[in-house]
Amino acid sequence: MWSRLRDRRIRGFKFRRQVPIEGYIVDFVCIDAQLVVELDGGQHGEMRGKDAVRTEKIEHAGYVVVRFWNHDVIGDVDAILAEIDRMLSVGA
Repeated sequence: MWSRLRDRRIRGFKFRRQVPIEGYIVDFVCIDAQLVVELDGGQHGEMRGKDAVRTEKIEHAGYVVVRFWNHDVIGDVDAILAEIDRMLSVGA
């Protein structure tokens, strides 16, 4: 995923990876669009409550959080990138 988000490859937006926000390390963030992209593996199925609190705190800081399952990224990264592109086009 990082190889597809880096170097302003989507609409010229700069993404960073592994950035601390509100005490959490987010997978990817576009500061300018205030968009956080999180990739969730199977362990997140058991952590929905913790993930909800994490998302709430990050959103309270002014970000939009979007989550994708790892297997969806592996299965069709282009669809995931299209969704991220769509979110950037409408201002997340």
